[in-house]
Order: sequence, then C-alpha cells, then structure tokens
Amino acid sequence: MMEPLVDRPGPQIGRSSLGERMASCCSYRTLQAWLPILTWLPKYRLSWLQMDLIAGLTVGLTTVPQALAYAEVAGLPVQYGLYSAFMGGFIYTFLGTSKDVTLGPTAIMSLLCASYVGGDPVRAVLLSLLCGTIQTAMALLRLGFLLDFISFPVIKGFTCAAAVTIGFGQVKNVLGLKDIPHEFFLQVYYTFYRIPEARIGDVVLGLLCLCLLVTLQWMKSTLEPPSEQDAPLTRAAHTLVWGIATVRNALVVVAASFVAFSWNAIGSPVFTITGKASQGLPPFRAPPLSETTPNGTGISFGEIVEDFGGGLAVIPFMGVLESIAIAKAFASQNDYRIDANQELFAIGLTNIMGSFVSAYPVTGSFGRTAVNSQTGVCTPAGGIVTGVVVLLSLAFLMPAFYYIPKASLAAVIICAVAPMVDYRVVIQFWRIRKLDLVPFLITFLLSFWEVQYGIVGGVVVSGLMLLYNVARPSIKVCDHGVLVMELDSGLSFPSTEYLNTVLYTQALQASPPRSVVLDCHHVNTVDYTVVNELRDLLRQFKLRGVGLVFSGLQVLTDWVCSGLQVLTDWVCSGLQYSVLEVLLAADLPDFRHTASVEAALTILSGNTQ
Repeated sequence: MMEPLVDRPGPQIGRSSLGERMASCCSYRTLQAWLPILTWLPKYRLSWLQMDLIAGLTVGLTTVPQALAYAEVAGLPVQYGLYSAFMGGFIYTFLGTSKDVTLGPTAIMSLLCASYVGGDPVRAVLLSLLCGTIQTAMALLRLGFLLDFISFPVIKGFTCAAAVTIGFGQVKNVLGLKDIPHEFFLQVYYTFYRIPEARIGDVVLGLLCLCLLVTLQWMKSTLEPPSEQDAPLTRAAHTLVWGIATVRNALVVVAASFVAFSWNAIGSPVFTITGKASQGLPPFRAPPLSETTPNGTGISFGEIVEDFGGGLAVIPFMGVLESIAIAKAFASQNDYRIDANQELFAIGLTNIMGSFVSAYPVTGSFGRTAVNSQTGVCTPAGGIVTGVVVLLSLAFLMPAFYYIPKASLAAVIICAVAPMVDYRVVIQFWRIRKLDLVPFLITFLLSFWEVQYGIVGGVVVSGLMLLYNVARPSIKVCDHGVLVMELDSGLSFPSTEYLNTVLYTQALQASPPRSVVLDCHHVNTVDYTVVNELRDLLRQFKLRGVGLVFSGLQVLTDWVCSGLQVLTDWVCSGLQYSVLEVLLAADLPDFRHTASVEAALTILSGNTQ
C-alpha cells in the first residue's frame, strides 16, 4: 500500500541564508512535494498494480453511469458528464497526495454549475477554466487557510439542502414530466400539480430501479467479510455479491437501457430516453473565451464573467472544500497524511486541463472514493484505469447511451444523494452546542432560494458569531476579598469596551470600590487599542484608591511574514515578542505585574491593610 506522502518542506525561518533557502527550494524533496508521484512510483510493486487495476476498473464502472446522470443535474447534454470524468484520474495520479480520492463530476458541483451556466455548454467549459485558475492561484499563494472560515454547520447545511434539491429535482424524471421549472419552490409546486400527467412506464421503471439500487446497497452494507476458514465457494460467492452490489449503478442502467430498447424495437416507446448524444472523444482545444448566441449576438468574456458573479467564489471554494474534506477523512481512516495546498493545486489544474476537453467543474467524489478505498487501491494510479474506462465509453458506447431511460439515471442520482441528508447532525448540534443550529438552519433554508445565498448567509452568521466571541471574551470572576478576573483569551480592540464595562460594574462602581487582580495567563495577544484602554483604567483605579495588578503575563511567539508565500516559504522572518514587554514598553503609569495570582493577592492585601 502507498506509504504516507511527504510533507511540503517548511520554512527555515531566521536560521538560513537566502542562498540556502533557494537551494532547499530546488531540492529533490521540494520536487517530490510538487510532484507526489515521485514519492511512491520508485517503490511501486507488481502486487500494487493488480489492486490498482481492479479498483480503477470498479470505479470506472461506477463513474460512467453517475457522470451521465450528473450531466442531467447540471442541465447539460449527457456526454459532458463523461467529458468531465476522465481528466481528473490522469492529473491526480501525478499531483494528488491521497491514494483514495477520485476527481470527477459530483452532485453538488453539478447543482452549482446548473445555477450559473443555465444549461449552456460553452459557459460550463469556461467556468471550469476560471474555477481552475482561481484554485491554482490559491494553491500557489498558499491561501488554503481561507477554507477554515467556512464552518462545519455551514457545510452540513449546504450539503443537506443540496441533496434535497438534487433528489427532488429528479422526481420529474421518475414521473416522466417535462418542462418543469428549475427554481426549487416552483419545481415542487408544478411537480405535484402535474402528477396526473405522469407516464406509467417511467414511473414503474423508476421505482423498480430505485428498489433494486436500495436492495443492492443494503446487501453490500450487511455483507459479512469472509474468513480464512470459509470454503472457497463461500468466498467466491461473497466476492460475486460484493462485486454486483458495487457496480450496481452500471448494472441497473444497462438493464433499464435493454428494457427501453426492447420496447422501442416493438414500436411501443413507453419510456422517456436520453436521446442522441455526440459520439467519440472530445477534441483537445482551448476553451472558448466568448460566445455567440443563436441569433448571432456576440457575448464577450467580460460579460460572461460578470454573469457568473458570485459563482466564481462559491464554486471554487465548495469544490475545494468537498474534495479536501473527503481526502482528510480517508487519510485518517487509512493512516496517511495529505497536503491540503497540494490537493488544491491538483483540483485547480484538473479543472484547467478539463476545460480543454469540454469539461465542467469537478471535485472529489465521496461515493466513488469510498468504492476506490474499499476495493483496495494502493496508489493514485488507479485513477488512470478509471480514466481509460471513461475514454473507452466515449469512443465506443455513445450510441448505446441513446436508449438510457431518464428514470434510471434519476434513480441513480436519488440513491447517490440520499445519504447526504444527514438528520443525525441536527441531533448532534442540539446535544453539543445548540447555537451551531443557527448557521446550519440559515444555510439550509436560504440554499433552497439560491445556493450562493445559503452559503454566504451561513458564512456571515458564523463570522458574526466568531466576532461576538472575540468581542465578548469569557471573564471568570472570583472573590478572594480582592476580585480575581480570569480572561480566557487574547485581548484585542473589539473586546476593550466589554472589559472596561466589566471592570467598572464589578469593581470601580462598587461601594466601596474594590481592587482587582487581572489573571492574564491565557492572554497571548494585545494591541494598541487595548494598551490605551488599560492606561485609562489604571488611572481610574488610582483615583478611587484601589489597585489593579496583572498576573501570569506570558511570552508569545508570532511569525510575521515579510511578503506573500508565493511558491515557497523562504520569504518569512521570525519575530519574538512578549506581551509583558509590550505593556512595559507602553510605559503605563502604576503598572504592576506578578508571576502568579497568589503573589498579586499578597500585594493588594498588604495595601488594603
């Protein structure tokens, strides 16, 4: 199995010359960090090849029907799903740091794409180029930390809402209804309103496909692993059942297509089928930077970018979030580490190169990654096999896709997104921290209106909650004859007014005024606004004849960058400073400090006596 991939070399801050840093930048270790394939390829074994072939083939048979289905979600012709499904396997083999992750079209990215491209393939391809460019730039500038500002409740709220939107959006295909609006609330209304128009053939086939997929999924989840003591026939039966359940999507779509072909052959087209799709491999060409409408009107690059608007922030961020979350989960499960910035680079380059083969934006797929891991993949090379399977499908099987019933693809999508509706997370939020339900619910509800509004709304609410905690730090007050106030975090300018209010109400405005020990052993940051406020507080304590003593002031080590970390980390320099030194340098009048609370109490008790 693939060994843990190397970490990107860290900065040798303050300890090496510029020449040494540049030499480190050009070292083989750094090359391995940018091309992780150099880490595992020299150690590649024949036994790994067998497992990678099996895993890649299995994932490929899962990818083809899902890619066709997700193209429907994106509102694009079905071949665009396959166009988007093969480039990731090749790029990620060279640049990826997880042996399990598979890149390709997903339900969430398809939904986001549908929201911004309106079923226009030209815009979908250009969106892939722009998203890839943004993601690659973020990776080179080491801006992956920005993803940390999107909290777990926001992510879960969005994925739950997306799953409901995608799943219900396929009900119309199960019912065989056409011309249903894309807006969620109108979609709900018109789907129920037009139920009497449902086509019996589509309903029956769709429900049968759903039942078969659910049954096979249940069989796989309840299948006990064989033991060495089992008979060969038992182990063979286990492998057969597991294999059938794993490639259930492909089997269901093939069976449904055969049924549809048979009915069409006897002159009874009772199913809504996918219809004609372009045959052959997509041409490798530069993505279009402008568009001409059917009536001859030209749309410039700038106008298309303006139409994308917030999508150029939402789609790249959500794509990276989804993929890195999957990579981290499987890295933890299989005991290896990933490099988040390298993952960001791999996704970005995949989207850039994908735009040259008419792909729309892609990211990591949880379902296919799980299949990859469970099948025993050993290295990212399994993605090459998956990519070859998709290319062979494009080259030789496109005519057969004509007869795929839309109801069967709808069943595949519904079963794929159903696990994303995680009701248990609401119970966990309620038990652990009820306040986290606020950004979750805001994201969940607003996403039904517009996806981008849900994400932005959730991020804003999470940010406000974070800022509130900064502005209102917890202050624990104990009475030892002298008040002891323990701060649980750093002091920064938003919290100065709150600290001032607490000190005034608890000590200065008390009758009589009381002395205070300010326990600062948790405080590791102060700024000029705080220093200025402390100057005034010390003066007010002196005027009232009481004391204010600081205890437990700590040393803080802070790394200050002299420029953006572009491509390498050797532009940083280290600066150490002490919170105590900052306060001493401010030359605060009557400033007193001790190493411990007990020492401060002794000082103030002596003054009181």
